[in-house]
Amino acid sequence: MDREFEFEKPVAELEKALDKLRQSADKGDPRIAAQIAELDKTCEERKREIYDGLTPWQTVQVARHPRRPVLYDYIGMMFTDFVELHGDRCYGDDRALIGGFATLDGCKLMLIGHSKGKNVEENVRRNFGMARPEGYRKAMRLMHLAERFNIPVLTFIDTAGAYPGLDAEQRGQAEAIARNLTEMATLEVPIVSVVTGEGGSGGALGIGVADAVLMLSNAVYSVISPEGCASILWRDAAYSPQAAESLKITAKSLLSLGVIDEIIKEPAGGAHSNHEAAAQSIKAAVLRQFEKLLAVAPDKLKAKRFDKFSAMGKFTK
Repeated sequence: MDREFEFEKPVAELEKALDKLRQSADKGDPRIAAQIAELDKTCEERKREIYDGLTPWQTVQVARHPRRPVLYDYIGMMFTDFVELHGDRCYGDDRALIGGFATLDGCKLMLIGHSKGKNVEENVRRNFGMARPEGYRKAMRLMHLAERFNIPVLTFIDTAGAYPGLDAEQRGQAEAIARNLTEMATLEVPIVSVVTGEGGSGGALGIGVADAVLMLSNAVYSVISPEGCASILWRDAAYSPQAAESLKITAKSLLSLGVIDEIIKEPAGGAHSNHEAAAQSIKAAVLRQFEKLLAVAPDKLKAKRFDKFSAMGKFTK
């Protein structure tokens, strides 16, 4: 696998040596087989060591990795019977935020998530996962549909933020997101949200008011991008690494602050290195959360959700 980042170079060198040994080895020689096994083990350990020690800015880079799984990847690996539903019944159908009925290991649910593409053409068609107001209104329509059928809601968050264009503002971007925050708080079915890549600002929170908020270990979740923060505070995007450190946007920081409820460990080398392993880890975590939440009465569920988000933002002198 080609390595994208400077911090991955030690792994790239090990993988190159491993590939060379595999290609030139006499497969019947037990000594060579032992060398391959040992080098493979060393490579996995080095990957784990590097990824466990990423800086916040390096984590941002991994969260944006071009080979990181997107929503349609997870749909294919985790769900059965996915039926996509379209339109907000007001303006149009936003391809940046999709949703529909799905089944997860026998659990029927409403799946909603930001939808990035796998190449430039797809990303353009899906607006790079940056939803317009009709996307958030569609998401809310589907959540109310889930409530009507008494099935839980699962959202996948992966966006740089809500689309900031003039057309989105003219159609009420802020109102659409604000309404989602209000109505998700009182939804009478369980909601689980998973931040799989970037969780950017109100664009993420518009489908993130959940009973349980989970994050992949190399995902980020923030009120603003590091580049945006650096441009405001330092007038220079070169300060993005410092901004990423100050914003506390990594899963470990957010768990310690009580903003999220669980970190889903990614495979060694990141989710982009093993899509299937990442999907299975998410599946196990989501099913575990739903098992707990489905046993809670609606009134108690809403009260606990309100208390959870009301408790955020406290500080001591």
